[in-house]
Amino acid sequence: MEAGTLAILCAAAFATAVLSAVVGLAGGITLLAVMLLFFEPLVVLPVHGVIQLVSNLSRTWFQRRHVETGILRWFAVWMIPTSIVGLWIGSALPAEALKVAIGVFVLLATWRPRWLLLGIDPTTIDPRRRFLALGGCVGFLNMTVGATGPFAAPFFLNTGLSRYALVGTKAATQALGHTIKVVLFALAGFAFSDFALPLVALCACVVLGSFVGSKLLDRVSERAFELLYRVVLTAIAFRLLLSAGQ
Repeated sequence: MEAGTLAILCAAAFATAVLSAVVGLAGGITLLAVMLLFFEPLVVLPVHGVIQLVSNLSRTWFQRRHVETGILRWFAVWMIPTSIVGLWIGSALPAEALKVAIGVFVLLATWRPRWLLLGIDPTTIDPRRRFLALGGCVGFLNMTVGATGPFAAPFFLNTGLSRYALVGTKAATQALGHTIKVVLFALAGFAFSDFALPLVALCACVVLGSFVGSKLLDRVSERAFELLYRVVLTAIAFRLLLSAGQ
């Protein structure tokens, strides 16, 4: 990897980790989009998985006292089988088709996340059923399109979680998903060792970003956090409409 490319990716890794630590979403999918400017999808998915695993583990650690383990258990039930199915389908797709699939998903997750939910309002579903279903969906999507934060975000609304619990619990569920993702790609033969040095640098950047973001989170009130969380979701949804009018 060229030094210039690594520098750009390190800056993106730090900035997106800060974003995720403060708001609880959008960092992973933003970093995925940046990485796709430089690498093919079948390289980006596993490498991005390692970076996001470290990023989410660091956020989980910083908010470890607030993680809701019940949600994490429900989330885990269907994740492994759907991840295996996702890997099988993703590996069978041609690189160009996979790139199109990721591109479409990124657009939908960024501009119209509720379209991905087929009109269902997850906040009206019993929390146990809500997170059982979410875990299965995230397992499949992690292996095919890579980043699921904006898709998963609405499921965490109206759960009664504090801003610390929301960020920590969501990070824990994402860390679980990326752990399974990395293990499955390793078993499938992906050579993570070829990217060892860039991964060390990028992982260091996301840990630093998570630390900085967690400190910024301390300065945000509960009401301001909920407003910021909803504003970010809304801003992501309207970004495509604004750009289309230019």
